[in-house]
Amino acid sequence: MSQRNPLQNSGISQTATLLYLLLAIGAIAGALLGAHLSSEWRWLHYLTKPTATALLLVLTLSVSNPASLRYRNAIALGLAFAIGGDFFLMLPRDYFMAGLICFLLTHCAYIYALLSDHAAFKPAVFLGFSAIAVLIITGLWNSLPDGMHIPVAIYAAALALMAALALNRAMSMTIADRNTKQATKIAAFGGIFFVISDSILAYGRFRYDIPLTSLWVLGTYYAAQWCFARSVLRDTHD
Repeated sequence: MSQRNPLQNSGISQTATLLYLLLAIGAIAGALLGAHLSSEWRWLHYLTKPTATALLLVLTLSVSNPASLRYRNAIALGLAFAIGGDFFLMLPRDYFMAGLICFLLTHCAYIYALLSDHAAFKPAVFLGFSAIAVLIITGLWNSLPDGMHIPVAIYAAALALMAALALNRAMSMTIADRNTKQATKIAAFGGIFFVISDSILAYGRFRYDIPLTSLWVLGTYYAAQWCFARSVLRDTHD
């Protein structure tokens, strides 16, 4: 028997996935063209950046038979906060702190979702991501403006905890059953992509001049969000 398409049979069609991809590409293209060619291209970024995340929110809420209702709703809440973060970070004026708070709430919602399975604790995973958080904070510390040290440290800790929980959950055989095994792996990739995206964003803003920053930041960000939205679905089987 052929394997069914998990997106198509769970309320998230391939057409919707393609639309999300086009919106993400539009957001990246608008940011790059606006920064390197003409500021008039910023309209494309403004139009598509929050719209892509909003589409994921709608698609997530449209899943009527998720692997876990609590998990789906927590991911949806995180996506809702992320829309606010997208909005604040794309504005011409500096609303970085507001965006930081929104994405901190996103990670808190994802942490709540990832704790729903009571996965077996694997110390090495948390020690590894703790080390990553320390490295991120240490590398940025002397470059951060006054008043940003504690907020960035709190954010880095939440980000690392979220990613650690996602990977720990995927590695834990106690919750890797036939309905969620693939979904937990996808969520783990989402956590890793988020760490990469936010690290590039922070270092590009506060320390280094990174070429094509928007491409690396938004590319990994939209991959991360798609992974978390996709992870609400039940696995399909032959």
